[in-house]
Amino acid sequence: MIRALAFALALLPMNTQAEEPLMELSPDWEYVADTVMGGVSRGQAVRATVHGRAAIRLTGTVSLENNGGFVQVAFDLAGGETFDASDWRGIALDVLGNGEVYDLRLRTDQVTRPWQSFRADFLAPDSWTTIKIQFADLEAHKTEAKFNPARLRRIGVLAIGREMQADIAVSQVRLYR
Repeated sequence: MIRALAFALALLPMNTQAEEPLMELSPDWEYVADTVMGGVSRGQAVRATVHGRAAIRLTGTVSLENNGGFVQVAFDLAGGETFDASDWRGIALDVLGNGEVYDLRLRTDQVTRPWQSFRADFLAPDSWTTIKIQFADLEAHKTEAKFNPARLRRIGVLAIGREMQADIAVSQVRLYR
């Protein structure tokens, strides 16, 4: 139910005229796929101009073979150390995609295993859209820890969990109040 609510909230149109304060992040994106665990998904991440905006574009084929099932772009905050985002309410992403559902994954220093994270799904429509996800709407995955924004370390966008063609561009990542 919470995932469905977070998904529905992510689709609400944004009023960019009366936005709350924002903090622009400068991601140093890296590409990661399930091949690190023996999976066979294939993809790539390239910096490109997509429909008039500079962006990172993740494309690929997600396969469930060999217990795989993801391609992602992600970046560390604060050089891999913890980043205190406790003054912010959530994350805003400007995305353009192929109408598929993707995952936002956050990692803190509270999670130590690669499969642990705090997550929410969102739809990436075929026109530039701002998706906002509140920290309070994140679901803990395979951890008993509660998300603590003061301990944020990594942000990722994934195509995961089902066979699909990934095609998503992210032009901006911001924290919002």
